Amino acid sequence: MAQSVWGYDSDNGPERWHENYPLAKGDKQSPIEINSKDVQHDSSLAAWHASYDPGAAKTILNNGRTCRVVFDDTFDRSVLRGGPLTGAYRLRQLHLHWGSSDDHGSEHVIDGVKYAAELHLVHWNPKHGNFAGALKQPDGVAVVGIFLKVGNTPKPEMKRILEEIENIKTKGKEAPFQHFDPSILFPKSRDYWTYHGSFTTPPCEECITWILLREPIEISSDQMAKLRSLSKNDENEPMSPLVDNWRPPQPLKGRIVKASFK
Repeated sequence: MAQSVWGYDSDNGPERWHENYPLAKGDKQSPIEINSKDVQHDSSLAAWHASYDPGAAKTILNNGRTCRVVFDDTFDRSVLRGGPLTGAYRLRQLHLHWGSSDDHGSEHVIDGVKYAAELHLVHWNPKHGNFAGALKQPDGVAVVGIFLKVGNTPKPEMKRILEEIENIKTKGKEAPFQHFDPSILFPKSRDYWTYHGSFTTPPCEECITWILLREPIEISSDQMAKLRSLSKNDENEPMSPLVDNWRPPQPLKGRIVKASFK
């Protein structure tokens, strides 16, 4: 398995990542399965707040593994603070993980429940100088995770991202994506679980404070189908649907998951 070609197929998928990325077998890996009975309510957990500048949105791209929206993070323009965090974390990108059908696709699993997709908003701590520096620190990165479930009253909020899918159908395609405030994607409830974990893609650095929102947002079946119409191949290669780009839950290894709610 060559270093550059990790993916989600049987020959280069999550079961084999550790061959090139030994950290993938570390003690603080993500995602995890959350079991309500093992979660500790922590009354000291504060509310979290995001103040995002819609003008920070830059581009949307298909990198063959996910659909990603990139934001300008050269200064404290769009930040996340509060909750389990100390200081302000800058929004760098958001991306999605999804399945080949509506009954699976999320990375985190809640009491055995899998959602159709999971949205990750990736923020980093500027006290570490730059993103690369933040990746080396336990408090370097904060990710807000939002579950997407298929329902009859889809969120119009996802529309903006999905409208652009036409322009990034194949791997390597990028399109301008301007004036977008990702906070419209937040559910009504701010309740969350939090734990210390890792990126769910190689090299799986263990630098993430996860803020996993309890309430999912809704997406329609048609909207999900649109995500699955992306190709993980270049435009001059046969269409190969980009689906099942999720990593299965990893061992908890003694970590405690805390909840901001009872």
